[in-house]
Amino acid sequence: MTSKNILVTGPPRCGKSTLIEKVILRIEKPMTGFFTREIKEKGKRVGFSIIRLDGKKGVLAHQNIRSRCRVGKYGVNLDDIDRIAVPSIIPMKPDEIVVIDEIGKMECLSPLFRQTLIRILASKHRVIGSISQKGDRFIQKIKERDDVVLTHVSKKNRDRLADSLFLEAQRDV
Repeated sequence: MTSKNILVTGPPRCGKSTLIEKVILRIEKPMTGFFTREIKEKGKRVGFSIIRLDGKKGVLAHQNIRSRCRVGKYGVNLDDIDRIAVPSIIPMKPDEIVVIDEIGKMECLSPLFRQTLIRILASKHRVIGSISQKGDRFIQKIKERDDVVLTHVSKKNRDRLADSLFLEAQRDV
């Protein structure tokens, strides 16, 4: 049986998001979901944004956000995770693919994100996404699921993985 949930993992800045983008640009099925991007000011990273596939944007985390939820120097914006990211990973069409970039420490601070993620992974919908290389027990359990195929990405292999991940994504589940 083919695993229906395709996740990539690897060290920061190894090309996980770029790889996912290359794969989904080739797929001709409806998709929903989000990407995270760095927010930079004067060339320095100051936070992370959420950008849904439909174009709606929010702030995932920023060094100027005061929040009880923090990862390093960043205050995590649970409101935007719950209001922007979570609805984007709930498919509205029967054959919709869910794109999640990424399942990481910041996103997983939201109980609603965690609950919704578990429900979507267990659904009939295919998930294509990235997951933090390091993480807590919750992240580890996601990686160990029987319905997840986990691919390790590095700067050396990232360019040749797009074709094999695309083929995996095209298979019937």
